[in-house]
Amino acid sequence: MSRPTTRSKNKRQKQGDEGVCSNEIWRRIHETGVVTGDDINQLYMIWKPVCSGCRVNTKDNPNCFCALVPPPNGVRKSGLWEKMSDFVESLGPDPNKDLRASADSPAGLTNLGATCYANGILQCLYMNKLFREGIFSAEPDVLRQQPVLDQLAKLFAQLQASKLAFIDSSPFVKTLELDNGVQQDSHEFLTLLLSLLERCLSHSKVSKARTIVQDLFRGSVSHVTTCSQCGRDSEASSKTEDFYELELNVKGLKSLDESLDDYLTVEELHGDNQYFCESCNTRVDATRSIKLCTLPDTTTKKKITSAFSFPAQLDMRHRLSELSQFDLVYDLSAVLIHKGSGVNSGHYIAHIKDKNTGQWWEFDDEHVTNLGNHPFGEGPSSSTIKSIATDAIPSEVRIAESNGNKTHSQSSLMEIFSSCDAYMLMYHLKHGKNISENGGIACGANHKEIEGVVATARDGTSLPSHLYGEIHNFNASYLDACQQYSHRKELELSRITDRRKEVRSVLAEASVPPLERPFYWISSDWLRQWADNIIPTSINNTIIQCAHGKVPVSKVTSIKRLSAKAWDKLFSKYGGMPTLSHDDHCRDCLIHGAQTVVSADTYRGRRESLKPLARDILDGNCLDGKYFISRPWLLQWWKRKVLDAPSDADAGLTAAISCPHGLLMPEQAPGAKRVLIPESFWLFLYEDAIYVKPNDPLGGPTLPSSSIECSQCINELSEAACLEDSLRLVKQKQRQNHEKLFQAKSMPLSVDCKYFLLPSSWILKWRNYISPTFKNPDKPENLDGHSQLVGRPPQLVFRRGAINQRESSAGGLTIISENDWVCFCEEWGGTVKKGISATIYQINDLDNFLTGSDDKMLICEDQLHVGDKMNNENGTGQILIKTCPEVCESCIGEKESCDLMHKLNYCNEDICVILVRGKEVPKSILEASKGLIETDRRVSKRSRKTKNGSSVSLKVSASTSLYQLKMMIWESFGVVKENQILHKGDRIIDNDDESATLADANIFAGDQIIVRDSEIHENRDIADELCCDKMDLQHTEEGFRGTLLTTNISSQVV
Repeated sequence: MSRPTTRSKNKRQKQGDEGVCSNEIWRRIHETGVVTGDDINQLYMIWKPVCSGCRVNTKDNPNCFCALVPPPNGVRKSGLWEKMSDFVESLGPDPNKDLRASADSPAGLTNLGATCYANGILQCLYMNKLFREGIFSAEPDVLRQQPVLDQLAKLFAQLQASKLAFIDSSPFVKTLELDNGVQQDSHEFLTLLLSLLERCLSHSKVSKARTIVQDLFRGSVSHVTTCSQCGRDSEASSKTEDFYELELNVKGLKSLDESLDDYLTVEELHGDNQYFCESCNTRVDATRSIKLCTLPDTTTKKKITSAFSFPAQLDMRHRLSELSQFDLVYDLSAVLIHKGSGVNSGHYIAHIKDKNTGQWWEFDDEHVTNLGNHPFGEGPSSSTIKSIATDAIPSEVRIAESNGNKTHSQSSLMEIFSSCDAYMLMYHLKHGKNISENGGIACGANHKEIEGVVATARDGTSLPSHLYGEIHNFNASYLDACQQYSHRKELELSRITDRRKEVRSVLAEASVPPLERPFYWISSDWLRQWADNIIPTSINNTIIQCAHGKVPVSKVTSIKRLSAKAWDKLFSKYGGMPTLSHDDHCRDCLIHGAQTVVSADTYRGRRESLKPLARDILDGNCLDGKYFISRPWLLQWWKRKVLDAPSDADAGLTAAISCPHGLLMPEQAPGAKRVLIPESFWLFLYEDAIYVKPNDPLGGPTLPSSSIECSQCINELSEAACLEDSLRLVKQKQRQNHEKLFQAKSMPLSVDCKYFLLPSSWILKWRNYISPTFKNPDKPENLDGHSQLVGRPPQLVFRRGAINQRESSAGGLTIISENDWVCFCEEWGGTVKKGISATIYQINDLDNFLTGSDDKMLICEDQLHVGDKMNNENGTGQILIKTCPEVCESCIGEKESCDLMHKLNYCNEDICVILVRGKEVPKSILEASKGLIETDRRVSKRSRKTKNGSSVSLKVSASTSLYQLKMMIWESFGVVKENQILHKGDRIIDNDDESATLADANIFAGDQIIVRDSEIHENRDIADELCCDKMDLQHTEEGFRGTLLTTNISSQVV
């Protein structure tokens, strides 16, 4: 069966369409006063067919219930029909999502902004079973006295026994007073944290806790110097030093074995570096080496960007100075990954091995992923050599002593890994040195020292009772919250599903065939809200009622015809009022509506008939006018669309042509154009105006054709016109008197001629004021004499054999001719004798000029150093400007100092850096960098190019150092800092002191800096520079200054 078409059945009915034209119905009702049933069916659109499949709900069809709900699989942005996932989201975060996937899955740590460096270290320490047991063995009293230790124990307890998939690390981070928004070096954090924990645990009486840091992370080393003649060692060689890390060099080396060999290599001491042997009593050749006595974690600290290999097992037996009774074979247990160019930036991720299961896990803050049996997510067999290439290489290697399982079998082939991102490696001792019954290091502690141990983990680690109780209560509370959320979610989704079924069921029974009865009228707005809201309100039909309590025909687009069955369902469940059945159409409103429609038709007809007359009046073709009205008002009236009744725009006929004195405004006044209209037209417009604004229909007085213009307004307009004409002539005369100055043409200057100086800002304001193109410009102030000159004369340039002044800034001075100055004094109230004069001299002997006897010609040397002198291109002497009054150096110095301080006090502003290839910097770029490009000189197309190489905009501050600027340039252009030659204009910026600031180098916001590549030094990776010693100007603990990690005392609570 084909689907019935409904595409055009709901269009508005036109003349000739089905149904009688509504205008004819209204006229018949108006004439007869009788309303028939057919009239009601037509006017209330009851005759329209029931539609289905419309894209939108049709307002002018009361039988259309389409689009009140979406299609079966459709959704909406809000309300009852939005996505189920959105309903679930409105319930708040689902606590079930934060539960661990299983009891065997480790928990992550939240990243508080930039604390990934701490998260990776904390996970590595937690996964070290012996270290965790040592922390848990500390007495509760010690924990209460040591907040850092207490928070670390609680954090480890949550990581071990909490049901959450990730743990909030903020209590521990806040206790350490770390800055969440600053990335730090993870190796530095580990070193300082172990030192702090060692001090905190020293207060414990439990030996296992008190010495856990030393037992796991402390080793000893001796520095042996041997005489080549007598073969004896120095006295200092017998001394051993404790260490918690070994600094291994990895730069330029390919493997961990090479780094260890390099660390333990023998150094020859000879020549200037000879050793003084006490036995030989003379300086002799000798050897110096490092001997490992006992092994702890071994660390290196150097971030490089080439592949570095490391073994799955590390044999350290042949590295010790003496043979050890222990099998010193270490297993790889953790790899700390660093993404980024510097240790104080980027992101840290930890890959850690679970010794209990042999599985590797990736700890990326809150996200924990199982990697299988391979540290990088793959699982090769133990007999293969596997190479993994990522993006960076180990920069730190740490070997931790711990006890593994008693497995003495070993594969014949060693598994090797390679990485470009590994920053720190952790190796755990495969077989313990002194194994107790439970597999831990025997440190003189036994289980009698640890009271109340409960909640043993899967790896055998016991949780103390004082920590277990808190974790147990939290888990119980959290699981209860998960159950409550699941229950609320089930109820909410069930309620939504039931409501949707109800809406679809009622709407399926809502339609009534055309002309069929009984039916009920219902508000479309209420029905739409009922179908779209989760919790609907009671039925409200008051908005579709008229004053007579019935349904007016004016609400036909806001009502729907509802079947009796659907109405009964809605009314029985939701109640409400009033009930409006098929008989509740309002006949009184129909009669009144018919009268309104007929009146509107009559008004439209009259107004349309008057439009041609209005056009004739505007064209000047109507000669029998009786009343004045505003011509612009009539033009707008003619253009407006004809409505059913007058609007607000139909008032104010004479407002624009009435003067403040209540008389006819002179037609010369702006906007006072008027026309005469016939009396019949006037009466029609006057009736409309009264209808709209009864109190002030015209906006002014009635102005018959006999009205005369206001004489007072005529006089005022005449005076204003005279003043305007006079001012126009004055401006025209000034443009003629100062033609070149007004047009900003360059004026050639002559030697020994007298000129005058005026502020450039005044000249600019004067040009705008007398320009015919500017409307209502500001008038420049009158000219006053100056007893002191607080500005320097403009610089002079030779151009095409003539002397010209360089265009000065708005705050500078401009040279004008003596004739211009005299005219300005007449025009702007100045005094000729009080002007600032300037005379240009050309001299051959500067010394004689400076020491001459003529006081008037004397000029101080300071003036000669700031641009008041210049070399003649012919080489015959120098050009100097002599001003009267003389330059006030104290005022200028103070002003320049203020300006300089303002320029130096900038922050996070842009400078343009241009990279230029070649030995010479193009002249156009040099001038642009100096800010000396002359605006009145045409620049060739070749010179107008903005790039002779590459350019970039950098954000800098006055306190930015030259070193930092060079690093930014290196990062942008790839030019190593040693090859960078910086120019500002024709001045080369001194590169000797890289700690100098941009303010020290006179580099200001908006400057153009030119970079030339000398190509002397070889290019290298910027990552090497970021981590080299030159960048590390501050102490290694500088990044943690102000935290508990750098205090000399523990965080003990008194």
